Amino acid sequence: MSRPLSHLYAVLALVPLFVLPGCGEDAKTTKAATASEGSSRPQPLLAIATTGMVADLVRAVGGDLVIVEALMGAGVDPHLYKPTRDDLQAIVAADIVFYSGLLLEGRMTDTLVKVSRNKPVYAVTELIDTESLLEPPDAEGHADPHVWMDVTAWSGCVEAVCVALCEKLPAHKTSLRSRAEAYTQELLELDRYAREALATIPAERRQLVTSHDAFRYFGRAYNLQVLGVQGLSTESEAGLQRINALVDRLVEAGIPAVFIESSVSPKNIRALIDGAGARGLKVRIGGELFSDAMGPSDTYEGTYIGMIDHNVTTVTRALGGIAPPLGMRGQLAEGEVSW
Repeated sequence: MSRPLSHLYAVLALVPLFVLPGCGEDAKTTKAATASEGSSRPQPLLAIATTGMVADLVRAVGGDLVIVEALMGAGVDPHLYKPTRDDLQAIVAADIVFYSGLLLEGRMTDTLVKVSRNKPVYAVTELIDTESLLEPPDAEGHADPHVWMDVTAWSGCVEAVCVALCEKLPAHKTSLRSRAEAYTQELLELDRYAREALATIPAERRQLVTSHDAFRYFGRAYNLQVLGVQGLSTESEAGLQRINALVDRLVEAGIPAVFIESSVSPKNIRALIDGAGARGLKVRIGGELFSDAMGPSDTYEGTYIGMIDHNVTTVTRALGGIAPPLGMRGQLAEGEVSW
């Protein structure tokens, strides 16, 4: 199911996509696939993913059938990322390529389009109902790409990955489907935790102020008002008027904490804190959130579940809600970083 050039342009233009078939098979096919899985195992596929969130999704579904390499690591901003020569070589060598889509990887668009002529390239967001996407007024008609901030929405990307891997590894449909279903259940657990924890934040404090506008889906899903200093893309500049308006909001609402992001400079957040302080309101940094990148590799926060667990727990506790210090699974890094 390699994507033709016209298909990728359709994705990038946010035209509704055709519905891809599922990974299901009839009883006869299931039996044959199961027998095949037991009798022989191919070399693992080499999959390239753009962001850590996409890579983690592919690992969860592919298991030991896939070796996944992410181009962008912890702290890397995909809005500004420009592929290196090593990246291009890795993409060329890959068996399959996954990216987030919805113009998140803006500077990589040309590369992805060219690669799609010779090998399968998939946007994991391609099966998400376009009517559920947010289109902020300052986004020039483009959907907000930060869908992973809503766990339910991101769980819809599991199917797209499963479909892609099933087509590449048809003899392993049964095991791929099993892993996809198991991971979806984990995401349901994560979403439940997010809803329960964030619901404990007092009504007067349910305002989330961050470095850039990456948390709109988070706010919609979990009933928080979200205010970003910068726009959807970190390429946009935060003007003095915007900063002053947010200082007014902080002071009027008595918001106790604002948040920096791991992949965005904290300078604008510091300007907010200084501005509020000059008007008599002490505002602290409630913590560092993961927005466009996950935590360091080989850590719990370096997984999608750990990333969201960290964000939910950090926001809840900083804004006066109740959440366990080490998060949903008791696996978050201990202690708080002093900013």
